[in-house]
Amino acid sequence: MATGTLPFAVKRYKVPLTWLILIYIDLLDCQQFLIPYKTPSDCSVEEFFDISSLSCVRCGPNQRRSTSGLSCTCKTGYQTLTTDKASITCQQCPADKPAVTKDGFGCIRCPSSLSDDGKCQCQKDNVLMERDVNGNLLDEARCETCNGNSPASSVPNTSGNRCERCQASFINSSCSCNPPNVLAGGLCFPPGSLSTNVNPSVNFAQLKFSVQSAWFVQNLFSSSAACLVFSNLTACQALGNMCVMNMHSFSGVSTDACGLFNTIFRSRAALSSTQDISYWRVSLPWLYYGDEPGLAGRVLQTDPVPIGFSFRGRNKNTDIKLRAAVYNVRGEFLRWEPVGGGNLQLCPDTATKQTAAFSFGTAYQQSCSLSVKQLLDSYPEPLFYDVFMELDGGDNNKLLPLPTLVYNQQYNGRFINQESMKNWYLSRRMFLVDGLSGREKSLSVQPKVIRVASSVKIRFQLVPRTLEGQVYPPLLIVTYRDVPITDINAQTVSIKFAVEYEMDQNEARMKTNTALGVMGGVAVLYSLLKTVSWKRRIASPLIDVETMMKFLLFYAGDLANVFFAVTVGSGLYWLIFYKAQQFVSVMLPLPAQEEQFVTYIGCAFALKAVQFLHKLILQVSVDVFLMDWERPRSKGSRTVQATSESKRDPSPVSIWRTYFVANEWNEIQTIRKISPTFQIMAVLFFLEVLGFSNLALRDPWPTLERSPDAYTPSYSLILRYGLAATLWLCIGLLQVIFFTVFYEHFVEDKIRQFVDLCSISNISVLMLSHRCFGYYIHGRSVHGHADTNMEEMNNNLKRESESLCGQRGLLPNTDLQTFQVSLTNRLRMQYDRIREPSFRRNAPSRLMDASTANGFELQARSYNIMNHFLGSVIDHAHPDMDFIVKDKLMFERVIGMEFLEPSEKSIFYKDEAHSFSDLLFYGNEATLLIFDTLFFCVVDLGSQSFVLAAVLTYVQQMIFRLLRNALGKRNLVSKTMVDKRFLI
Repeated sequence: MATGTLPFAVKRYKVPLTWLILIYIDLLDCQQFLIPYKTPSDCSVEEFFDISSLSCVRCGPNQRRSTSGLSCTCKTGYQTLTTDKASITCQQCPADKPAVTKDGFGCIRCPSSLSDDGKCQCQKDNVLMERDVNGNLLDEARCETCNGNSPASSVPNTSGNRCERCQASFINSSCSCNPPNVLAGGLCFPPGSLSTNVNPSVNFAQLKFSVQSAWFVQNLFSSSAACLVFSNLTACQALGNMCVMNMHSFSGVSTDACGLFNTIFRSRAALSSTQDISYWRVSLPWLYYGDEPGLAGRVLQTDPVPIGFSFRGRNKNTDIKLRAAVYNVRGEFLRWEPVGGGNLQLCPDTATKQTAAFSFGTAYQQSCSLSVKQLLDSYPEPLFYDVFMELDGGDNNKLLPLPTLVYNQQYNGRFINQESMKNWYLSRRMFLVDGLSGREKSLSVQPKVIRVASSVKIRFQLVPRTLEGQVYPPLLIVTYRDVPITDINAQTVSIKFAVEYEMDQNEARMKTNTALGVMGGVAVLYSLLKTVSWKRRIASPLIDVETMMKFLLFYAGDLANVFFAVTVGSGLYWLIFYKAQQFVSVMLPLPAQEEQFVTYIGCAFALKAVQFLHKLILQVSVDVFLMDWERPRSKGSRTVQATSESKRDPSPVSIWRTYFVANEWNEIQTIRKISPTFQIMAVLFFLEVLGFSNLALRDPWPTLERSPDAYTPSYSLILRYGLAATLWLCIGLLQVIFFTVFYEHFVEDKIRQFVDLCSISNISVLMLSHRCFGYYIHGRSVHGHADTNMEEMNNNLKRESESLCGQRGLLPNTDLQTFQVSLTNRLRMQYDRIREPSFRRNAPSRLMDASTANGFELQARSYNIMNHFLGSVIDHAHPDMDFIVKDKLMFERVIGMEFLEPSEKSIFYKDEAHSFSDLLFYGNEATLLIFDTLFFCVVDLGSQSFVLAAVLTYVQQMIFRLLRNALGKRNLVSKTMVDKRFLI
């Protein structure tokens, strides 16, 4: 007989023959997979813990539980009789031979007393002899002094100093395993039970080579044969472990580890299933679910787990209780172990942070790099885990097996678990580090390659439309990495452990897309109205390329508003409903599912930037003219040299009032309804100082303060965007309300002050944003003159405050000074003709003739002509270019388009809202606020830093403010014909 032994404990167990035929249960029922939670200590004296079924099984007649609790032995005074290959029976010893031999297979008389377990015992230094030199059982045992030369009774033991009965698998008449029987692992197998031509190779698919594993060479055949022939539980577990080490993979070879396991699995089909689960055969570990197409989807997404999770309230339940049955590589059951505290988490960390992984709703992720030497020292042999979810039911506690998805599993050379769910092949059992199967030739040499679970992920999926916090059975996803050993001390492996939660996002995505579609359609119509309005305001009936480009620019701005409204609404929805829910009904989108949302934000920012630049270009190209109503009071004596003669001319009107108004217009170009600096500081104060940023973490707790020792999950991009955008908009809107309601009424209103300044300065302002449309500020002084001393000016203001003079309005007895103007084409053509010489002055020198050499004189002449012309138009001095004043309809104000086209007369629309501010930053606060919000959020999403986003937003605001000031000043000089040296 060979002296080699099996890697597992050779044990025989009583397999009950009275198992009932199970009633068929639908595979889709989640309740089918629930098993009672039992430990060896839960079994009674007459039961043993079956490591295969993880349950207590009653011992046979006249049997009791062994000391380990994992098998049955005969009661005291009963000998063991072998009746078949898979069971034992116990028979009571006769009265004349009351003692049981040490091997338990015979009865004998004792030379002295019996021990508590019913066996003979001898004094110290004596050896109990129960058989003669031929192995025959004596009638009465002898106690002989140990002298080391005792002849063998049957088969020498490993020390060679005593005889032992040969293993029970041998033929009863001989301890030799003679052909055609097969000797393997210390057992004698009958011929034809299993082919000896097994395949002991382990396939490392990532490295594209196989290893003839020394462990598999020594143990694969013996384990599979002992499992098949003798139903040895530890042998079956050891065979299953070897299949797990081979990634649960099936190939065309039926003699590898998984092929042999599958052969034995099919041979057990006639027997009843373990724990009423059809995939769990008697004596075998449960390694696979079925291979029916689409089974994975039915297992994972049909019936929910029969418990509910709640974040707050009396029924608060956030504890995820996982428990694992742990086996060693030899197939021995070691213990039940609660999952947590580092057994599945290879990365070292504090217990508090590791425990956070099993708080429901907390998106947990832990990663690190560990040295190969450290892994091999910690796991000289792999440990195997069957993971279950514990359903706390008091005394009737149940366990729900966690389906496992091995990412590296192959089926006929194809990585089936890397495809769609319908092709998944769910399995059970996992390990963390395997440094054993990669050893060639000898188990004592350094492994050629090790296999490490580089990524372990537990995924929970929420039941759609649940109001009770129900989830489907969680899925354990394991990704292994094959590491070839080159320098064991220098090599490292990246490890990641994660717990993630997801829900079906199709409904939310459909609602988002529907909102975008509907609002996008409305945006198209609104952009068409803007385009039509623009065409009417430039008095152009043709649809050309410029018209199409203008429509696209309008649509870009409106579509940006659509994207912005939908994304902010979505972010705010997730922020409120996820953080404030009691029973779990929604879960955050996964990072991969947030990509479309981030794309929408990017589209909103890009389109809003186009709109912002478009408005910026329009503002710095507006036609502005300052009309001076001042007239000389008296003739002055001034000699003017012109050609060869001199003449007398009236004293000129002072230009300083015009310069002053131009400077004020230049200064108010970039004023806003908010303070950008305060806006940024306030947002940072709330986010970073008060801790509002913690609301964007991927956990359900709406707490602003976090302990530094607690685990901090990653940020959700949707929550981060929703929080930042909402906070920015709220602070901005509060500022707008404060400035418009309080500050402008009680402190300072620069827009109305500018209108008052025009009136006091006797300067009117005409601003044309389009060819035939613009704004008019009537600044004609009711006193007739503005060039006066301080005393007269104060008297004039006093008379005006006491209503002793006329009112400032354009119309008699009115105070209305601001209008929207819609000009006739004739008036605009005359305006352009007067300005044409001034434009020629600004043209390149090669386009100028000798008559335009004196540019300043030409500019002064053009200014005087334009001033006189526009003044005469306002005074109704040109019947062919006259105007009328009317009110704008409410609908016209809403859609931003005038229904009447100016044909014979221009139209001055009353404008009490001072809408000329649309030509300034002041009147475009909504656009600026949204652009700043999107800029801040885009920078933050890219950098994950609110501080950096705030700094860059401030820099961006300063750059565009300086740009707007510079270009606006240049345009003001060009259009008002005011010398730039006087604009400070």
